[in-house]
Amino acid sequence: MVVYVYRCSEHGVTEQSRPIGTATAAVPCPTCGSPAPRVFTAPRLSLGDPTRGALLDRAERSRDAPEVVSAPPPRPRRRSPTLTDPKLRRLPRP
Repeated sequence: MVVYVYRCSEHGVTEQSRPIGTATAAVPCPTCGSPAPRVFTAPRLSLGDPTRGALLDRAERSRDAPEVVSAPPPRPRRRSPTLTDPKLRRLPRP
């Protein structure tokens, strides 16, 4: 379900939950019954995953002040499979 926002000229904003893509151009105001046209708003991204929100905030900050780096990040060290798997530690080493 998606929340659609409608605005009555006399009584202000009202919200309605409907299946996606079924919003009408106007609905009757719940208080006075006059037609309230739909208001297009930004999606409610703040209600989503916090990791995604942090990523969006970081991308927004980098638009005006990008982070400058002097070198690429170091490559991760590859570990030998004999060090990570306890079963392989008993094998003879070359």
